[in-house]
Amino acid sequence: MISNEQIQDHNSGRLQLHNHSWDHLSAQLQEQGHSVNELVRKIAGFQVAVPSWALGTGGTRFGRFPAGGEPRSLEEKIADVGLIHALNRSSNSISLHIPWDIPRDTAAVKDLLNAHQLVIDSVNSNTFQDQKDQEFSYKFGSLCHTRPEVRKQAIDHNIRVAEIGARLGAECKTLTIWLADGSNFPGQHHFRRAYERTLDSLKAIYAGIPADWTTLVEYKPYEPHFYSMIIPDWGTSYSLCQQTGDRAQVLVDLGHHLPNTNIEQIVARLMHFGRLGGFHFNGSMYGDDDLTTGSIKPYQLFLIFNELVQGMDDPAVRNPDLAWMIDASHNTKDPVEDLLQSVQAIKTAYAKALLVDTEALFEAQEANEVVKAEEIVRAAFETDVRPLVAESRLQAGGALDPLAFFGENGIRRRLIEERGRYAVATGL
Repeated sequence: MISNEQIQDHNSGRLQLHNHSWDHLSAQLQEQGHSVNELVRKIAGFQVAVPSWALGTGGTRFGRFPAGGEPRSLEEKIADVGLIHALNRSSNSISLHIPWDIPRDTAAVKDLLNAHQLVIDSVNSNTFQDQKDQEFSYKFGSLCHTRPEVRKQAIDHNIRVAEIGARLGAECKTLTIWLADGSNFPGQHHFRRAYERTLDSLKAIYAGIPADWTTLVEYKPYEPHFYSMIIPDWGTSYSLCQQTGDRAQVLVDLGHHLPNTNIEQIVARLMHFGRLGGFHFNGSMYGDDDLTTGSIKPYQLFLIFNELVQGMDDPAVRNPDLAWMIDASHNTKDPVEDLLQSVQAIKTAYAKALLVDTEALFEAQEANEVVKAEEIVRAAFETDVRPLVAESRLQAGGALDPLAFFGENGIRRRLIEERGRYAVATGL
């Protein structure tokens, strides 16, 4: 849909202003002792997966307002992620949700992925709703269900999801499990037995998937159930992972926390324990709002990345490489624009975290110099790193302003012309 020539034309009209801003910032960063080339390299190398289900317009329990031109198949979803990656050079992988996105022709899908310079990096199971022709219902739970035949159905589904992922390339070695299991009324669940059934099910899945795969276990304090959730917090997820195996890791979804939860502290704890497996990025005001990443609490997003960068740079921290993915879906924005905004916010927070003077920060912390420590952190957050992030895109072959390119070239209009005004994405 777009060519390198179009991106170069877009960049040429903005290059003078960009160079002016970048020259000023790079001089400032060098004066502070940063290696500008190293910063650009790290930021350019930071890739965030796009989930197949985020390419269509989301909604609420009350309505959905499709944007038109949405991807009607896995192939069209790959094309949309290819477009995003061509613009920002930061979204080189896709996370699939099964059974929404089962490839009809695996070889053809792999060829299409290669054509767009993409890979499938992870697969997500779905036991939070019943599928057509499904034998047993998940109305009262899946991996925690009281009936063994329902649990077996859910276990088999997860193993099959991993098998589908394995066929899509060697890069796919991650299975993400989120459970909607829970209860709405006191007395509905025997909490301890439900936990034990869930643990047994996770162990069965872990034993049934390839030995070099990672299992990510997500948590959520409420929704769809409002009295109890089987895995309501990071501690429950951590305990399940500890008992399941070394390749079971906790997945942190930024929206899956009660208001004002200190997520950065959770991140630091999990990295310290070596059990932080990855992130689902979004924004949240009250709960799992799935808003654009960084749109509500940009300072918290930066503080989370501050802990991540410190942990990744600390040789004493033995945590595996992390999986990064956006998990946002809302019905008032164009899905592609929302994803471009989210990636920009994520990389901006990461870039700012790289600027924290950790040596000075650690000294201030040890000396209990509270104001100095806070000012060191704040100085990095208040630095305008947009020219730095743009320079990393430019050097990687992307657009200086992906959002502007998308709008100015009428890409949504072209998608509507190609796919139809009422084309609605498969899945959600």
